[in-house]
Amino acid sequence: MSTAESVRAELDAWVAENWDPEITVAEWWKRLAAAGYSSPMLPTELGGRGYSRALAMAVSSGLAANGCLSAPSGLGLMLAAPTIAAHGSPEQQARFIPPILDGTDAWCQLFSEPGAGSDLAGLNTKAERDGDEYVVTGQKVWTSGGQHADWGMLIARTDPEVPKHQGITYFAIDMHQPGVTVRPLREMTGHALFNEVFLDEARVPAANIIGGLNNGWAVANTTLTVERMTLGSGGGSAGAGAAIPGSIARQLEQRAGRFVGNTTGGGGLAFSGTGRQLAKLAAEYGKLDDPVLRDDLMRLHTLNLLNTYNVARARSGQNLTGVEGNLAKLLSTVTLRLAREVGGRILGAGATLWGADAPTGGGLQELIVFSPGPSIYGGTDQIQRNIVGERGLGLPKEPGSTTKVPYKDLPKNG
Repeated sequence: MSTAESVRAELDAWVAENWDPEITVAEWWKRLAAAGYSSPMLPTELGGRGYSRALAMAVSSGLAANGCLSAPSGLGLMLAAPTIAAHGSPEQQARFIPPILDGTDAWCQLFSEPGAGSDLAGLNTKAERDGDEYVVTGQKVWTSGGQHADWGMLIARTDPEVPKHQGITYFAIDMHQPGVTVRPLREMTGHALFNEVFLDEARVPAANIIGGLNNGWAVANTTLTVERMTLGSGGGSAGAGAAIPGSIARQLEQRAGRFVGNTTGGGGLAFSGTGRQLAKLAAEYGKLDDPVLRDDLMRLHTLNLLNTYNVARARSGQNLTGVEGNLAKLLSTVTLRLAREVGGRILGAGATLWGADAPTGGGLQELIVFSPGPSIYGGTDQIQRNIVGERGLGLPKEPGSTTKVPYKDLPKNG
């Protein structure tokens, strides 16, 4: 049986033979994918190694320790590949997953809408059958990485005659087509991580339906569960640097070594805000003897441990509550807010400064500014608490349930 130590030893030997900062990003990612290291938790038949989360983390930390460029970052590896692995047909798995693993294709998530965020099942984007295709019209918003995406994970309404959760279908849609317009949304951090996407009679083949017609809510919940678990655990690709996958960013043919030490930006998360790092910062500023600050540092450490144990339980598949992903997401936002407050108290007036010459290189300051975001994206904290209460604790749902009312008869934007 593989252990973290044996996996790390095997990886180190492989890296010694394969990592070269002079090769292109595309070539490096092809080598990672061929070895199963791009997404090692996927089954071997889908291009992974069938590793547990602990073994996958050994791969991530090993790539970072060896100074290698990470596996392709973004929502393709994080969300699309696991969802297609769970719900896609063998043909869809063979078509879509390999270009994700080797970075050829970048993906985005076309879920939220201006009038359907917290109530995602109330989405208005429609997909109407036209021969072997569907014609899609509507608007999506808060689309992470949409400006770089080759493909989109799209949920759209295909049957308004049934209750809202039952008439949704999940598609893989080509973003390179007339009728798809992406507009970046600039945040107060200065980055444009999110976008709004307009779909004006865009087309998607019926063969690109993932998980079956009108079964999109179940498929979307797989995506959301993976998203919340990954966001809550601070997961994603890890290495000594990051590059953007796909054809639009035009980074595939660039030198891989150029991106070592680079981050893709969008949230100030280059400074992770963990208890250990903030304790080190407090020591540097001579504040580690402050009893209130020490108490909050221990709270931060405890919250991080709780989330680590929660994620480990989810990955083990034992003694599950069914809401581990929601708990992970909640814990991560609580931890981030506490890290923001602790970091601000450590830096004092320095927390108001910005840029590379500011304390912490501006990383903690950007985290402070970005901190409201995670309590909203991926499902607000309030939605997570509702799900935990109803699904995990068995509490009654809100009165006036609309689960039996056809979507077309529901009041819109109410």
